[in-house]
Amino acid sequence: MLCCMPGVAFVPALLVSWSSAAFIISYVIAVLAGHVEPLVPYISDTGTKPPESGVFGFMINISALLAAITMYIRYLLIEKQNESSHFVRSSCNMFTLCIGLMGCTGMGIVATFQELAVPSVHDIGALVAFGSGVVYITLQSIISYKSCPRWNTYFVCHIRMAISVVSCIAFIPMIVFASKISMTKIDWTPDEKDYTYHFMSAICEWTVAFGFIFFFLTFIRDFQRFSLRISTEIHED
Repeated sequence: MLCCMPGVAFVPALLVSWSSAAFIISYVIAVLAGHVEPLVPYISDTGTKPPESGVFGFMINISALLAAITMYIRYLLIEKQNESSHFVRSSCNMFTLCIGLMGCTGMGIVATFQELAVPSVHDIGALVAFGSGVVYITLQSIISYKSCPRWNTYFVCHIRMAISVVSCIAFIPMIVFASKISMTKIDWTPDEKDYTYHFMSAICEWTVAFGFIFFFLTFIRDFQRFSLRISTEIHED
């Protein structure tokens, strides 16, 4: 089904499908195993203990790779469109790509260093992933407006900006509430100290994560009209 999509639209479609599956599968395994409470655990909580830790680590690393590929294709697409329209500086496009790749690196760190094993490294990776991700989608939303009306409709731009605003709003309390939690654990119950902070921070985390997923979903139509061609040149001495 994905391979039948025109252009390279299958890339963001695969990213969205795979990332959604990574979150949902890890969550289901962790809940069924009794490792987390069903009511809004942290995303990382669902990938801390085996067997879900192996699934989480593998799938999130693949998601980071797919996200990097998607961001690079998006960079190339804007560069190509910019040749005739000149709606954004090439340096701005490159800067946006670098921010996005930082977020992908953060995802890799989160997937590799489990929350309870190396909490400080894991937290840094999560901060880089979410922080860079929010900046990336915000910059992409601004670039989308600059490319209107030739390369994007205002409707799509409004959707992207709305997702960016919601993600930015959720990101701040996510960090604030998480900083107030005085212990590192995954099996929370409502009567425990700091549970409210954990609960609110987790809701914000899931909001930001699925904000990223829905944002990349808006790339599919743009990628339908873009194809990559690999040329091989043979030089004779």
